[in-house]
Amino acid sequence: MKKPYIIGIAGGSGSGKTFFLKCFLEHFKAEEVCLVSQDDYYFPVADGMTAEENKMYNFDLPSTIDRDHFEQDIESLVNWQPITKKEYTFNNPYAKPKFLEIKPAPILIIEGLFILHFKKIAEQLDLKIFIDTDEEVALQRRLKRDFQERGYSHDDAMYKWINHVVPAYKEYLLPYREVCDKVVTNNTHVAQDIIKITDGISADLRQSVLN
Repeated sequence: MKKPYIIGIAGGSGSGKTFFLKCFLEHFKAEEVCLVSQDDYYFPVADGMTAEENKMYNFDLPSTIDRDHFEQDIESLVNWQPITKKEYTFNNPYAKPKFLEIKPAPILIIEGLFILHFKKIAEQLDLKIFIDTDEEVALQRRLKRDFQERGYSHDDAMYKWINHVVPAYKEYLLPYREVCDKVVTNNTHVAQDIIKITDGISADLRQSVLN
């Protein structure tokens, strides 16, 4: 069987990657596309951390990702072999992680902050999509998520944003924006704007990859 068509979707925290992916995936049947998220490959270093230790620990570095495991699972999917992966729950003590079974498909989507920085992964991508967002818009999205989903205080969320999130974005993601095939600006809160963009990309893929 021929190699899957591999799409990389990269964007900083608060860029709206999750919503973009949701809209994008709705254009395909389950057997046509599979998704691998970098977030599911964090080393489980937070087990047993105090709240203060968790606040200080920088999760926005490439070294926090089990890159070998990430690359091995991508290789398996490229070779049409299914993978099983434990879901990452972002240190939420109340969330029970699920075991994810990911089956190979003609279109393989890889998403995450460092996928363009990880050279072995970046070199395999047939289509690179960069989700771009104004910093203030991204910050407001990040703060909302950190309050509602992760239980951070405003001070803790701002500490991470200033000291971890923004420096990592500028060092490990922003330099690759210009080499991406598509740059999607996602400052809007209007769903139809993103749906329209994913309509066009998916239509091209259906004609070039799935026919």
